[in-house]
Amino acid sequence: MQYKWTVLTNTTLGGLMASINMTIVLISLPTIFRGLNIDATAPGEFVLLLWVMMGYSIVLATLLVTFGRISDIYGRTRLYTLGFVVFTAGSVLLSIIPSGTGNGGALMLIAFRMVQAVGGGLLMVNSTALITDAFSSDERGKALGINQISFIAGSLIGLIAGGILAGFDWHLVFIVNIPFAVAGSLWSVFKLKETSVRRKAPMDLAGNATLGGGLVLISLAFTYALVPFGSSTMGWNDPWVLAAFVTGTLLLILFIFVEKRVKYPLFNLDLFKIRAFTYGNFAGFLSSLGRGAIMFLVVIWLQGIYLPLHGYNYASTPFWAGIYMLPMMAGFIVLGPVGGILTDKYGARTFATAGMVVIAISLYLLTLLPYNFNLWMFEGILLMNGIGSGLFAAPNTTAIMNSLAPEHRGAGSGMRTTFNNIAQTISMAVFFSIAITIFSQDLPSSLFNTGINIGLPPSIASILSNIPPSGALFAAFLGENPMASLPASILSQIPSGAYNLLMSPTFFPNAIGPSFMIGLRDSLYIAIALTLSGALLSAFRGGKYVHEESVGKDSVGSIIPSGTGEAGIKMPETRGGGTK
Repeated sequence: MQYKWTVLTNTTLGGLMASINMTIVLISLPTIFRGLNIDATAPGEFVLLLWVMMGYSIVLATLLVTFGRISDIYGRTRLYTLGFVVFTAGSVLLSIIPSGTGNGGALMLIAFRMVQAVGGGLLMVNSTALITDAFSSDERGKALGINQISFIAGSLIGLIAGGILAGFDWHLVFIVNIPFAVAGSLWSVFKLKETSVRRKAPMDLAGNATLGGGLVLISLAFTYALVPFGSSTMGWNDPWVLAAFVTGTLLLILFIFVEKRVKYPLFNLDLFKIRAFTYGNFAGFLSSLGRGAIMFLVVIWLQGIYLPLHGYNYASTPFWAGIYMLPMMAGFIVLGPVGGILTDKYGARTFATAGMVVIAISLYLLTLLPYNFNLWMFEGILLMNGIGSGLFAAPNTTAIMNSLAPEHRGAGSGMRTTFNNIAQTISMAVFFSIAITIFSQDLPSSLFNTGINIGLPPSIASILSNIPPSGALFAAFLGENPMASLPASILSQIPSGAYNLLMSPTFFPNAIGPSFMIGLRDSLYIAIALTLSGALLSAFRGGKYVHEESVGKDSVGSIIPSGTGEAGIKMPETRGGGTK
């Protein structure tokens, strides 16, 4: 087997493992929380749920650029292999958390997931750079497209495996990662070679501190903005959230000044002078910003409204929501490699831009659906969304990586994935806040009126109307009927006929459906605007540009000779799609 295929198969295994881990945990959260003896709907437990879901992403958003820079200095294969080892250690630790340990067990779950995130970050940054190193420019798009299929395939496997394994023992959700991680570690140690251009340099401590600190604070601010504060359903007015936003922003501004002045910067800001790199990254940022939380809201739509209305009990809705999302994955799997192959021949601009337009159209079509939609129409829209995502993802990634000199691929890949991860964190906070804010305006009266209509006493209907909107939605997301969270002392006062109607799987979906759709549609309109803005930036990326092919023709991406600073990059006046 040629070495390049060894690299592709190994990195594909890494991607498969990481994506299985993400979806298998997501789909198994109800079982995990029950195994730890935690009521996720109880006051104060919402923060634990947020950290389990978003702690992994916060670590990734903070460390990816640093990991990329370290890999450029010390070798990508070495750091990639270390990622497998750390991920294995995190999986083992997660698999031995004792059952029934309550919040203490949840804190261990969060901490060990962060260990996994460190390993996952090392794998994520270096896998793209290793593929770029191993494949020539006429095959990179195809290789990256195939590699990205592993993430989608892993998501599918995770959904199905989580639904099956969690029914036996929640520890199996983490044990299943261990064979993949051990096999990947051994394969990487014995088969992968160090081929990257290594350039020894001291670490930029000031750059690491300002970038890492800024991203941590902003990620935490967006996370805690989802936590109710005072009488508000959201935490945007929390002084600590506002302070984190301001301080994090100031640190990121300071990072730019630091990087312009240090001899060996964490990230070479001159890379943003390369048009393909800059426009590709910002197009990817807007794509992730527009789609990140929307897909999460669509999952809540399925789990909290559609599936219960059609006879699925709440405990089974997480698994079936994953099954109903399969057309989106299928579209990505089919178009991912096709988009990459076409990019190898013609460049990324046409296909990546068309992909984002298709995504925007699919999001618009979602706004036309009622909360109790026609299933085939819904699945067709998800398929279209997956096709658009496949057309965009591989071409955009290929164009970004093609634009970089070999010695900058680790840090460049880190910056690319940081843009995507921080966008998803922002997206989750912003769109969920929009949906919840609008949702909460109509939910109390809707719950009250629906309760009265089924025969609840006004006093009980009034209590029903005070259920926190975010808690109600997350209860449905975790496979629990939010009505069952009412205190037993209140439920005992309800007449039997009204009680049966209240606990039926159709009461809550019909009560929240109309108001939820108002919030979802407003979120979708904003997501459409962001996606179309990303398509516009994608169209401005220029024609096909590959760094290796520019060497000898111009100096795009080449290192300035000794005496002008290690990080400098010469830029030509104009050059196709390569520069501004």
